[in-house]
Amino acid sequence: MLDHDDEIHPLFSGAPASTAFKKLRKRIVRQTREAIDAYGMIDKGEGDPQAPRPRWLVCLSGGKDSYTLLAVLHELQWRGLLPVDILACNLDQGQPGFPATVLPEFLQRMDVPHRIEYQDTYSIVVDKVPAGRTFCALCSRLRRGNLYRIAREEGCSAVVLGHHRDDIRALCRVTTLCSDLFSLFFKRLDTSVIHKFSRTSKRMHHAFS
Repeated sequence: MLDHDDEIHPLFSGAPASTAFKKLRKRIVRQTREAIDAYGMIDKGEGDPQAPRPRWLVCLSGGKDSYTLLAVLHELQWRGLLPVDILACNLDQGQPGFPATVLPEFLQRMDVPHRIEYQDTYSIVVDKVPAGRTFCALCSRLRRGNLYRIAREEGCSAVVLGHHRDDIRALCRVTTLCSDLFSLFFKRLDTSVIHKFSRTSKRMHHAFS
């Protein structure tokens, strides 16, 4: 990767000019490309010039993880290394104090194709979850359902989320301790692994209940 302002994607404009940041950006871009290749995230036919160009729905929360993912995928696409179209998506769930104008204005200014969706799932969660209980499980389920729907409406073949390693670890613990299924956004997972984790999660659930 090259490091002059005109040789990186504009989404990285304004980033630190330090050597440390340049090395970090190169490493993240390289490892993202390696992961896409290693796990076959571009399905057979998606690289075929005769096939319709696929679309990925890249979900933005407004945090650093999803923004970094969007910037990295756009750089790979910009360099001709990712043969997909990218549609950025933010789901405004009606949470009080959410800065609803920040992402649309930024994406429009950066000329990033996007869709902003408003669905007041917050009111549903407040109504359904008993006082003193966490909102996370129901909020996440409603968010996921809306993202699946948006992906179908937009003709996207993949829903792309930015989670760092600690997110994945926490989600693994929650799903294995609090439910009978090991449920994550895996690209590919052998059914024998699903059954193994299902049996393990049941034993852990009973042990800690």
